[in-house]
Amino acid sequence: MESKLLAQAGVHNISGIATLKGLEGIFENAIAALLGLAGIVLFFMLIWGGIQFITGGGDPKAIEQAKKTLTYAIGGMVLLALSYLFLRFIGVFTGQLNILNFQIAP
Repeated sequence: MESKLLAQAGVHNISGIATLKGLEGIFENAIAALLGLAGIVLFFMLIWGGIQFITGGGDPKAIEQAKKTLTYAIGGMVLLALSYLFLRFIGVFTGQLNILNFQIAP
């Protein structure tokens, strides 16, 4: 059971001794989880901003708050997409086609 979990984490040395190579899988999993979580949070911010806008009832303060929430959610999505594209650009520019694949040099 333990070796199956270590293999999923990307740990290549299953002798029980921690190595720097094990950080590769942990780093990749953390980045994937954070990107997914950010996408989910931004989606719910869009939903919440829409609900605030619909239930504002013509109140200028409520409508302004809803617009701010929607603006921040869309800005966050744009920032998330631009950061990913920036990493891809660096990868193409340096010749490392998969820069998001974290590897520790041997």
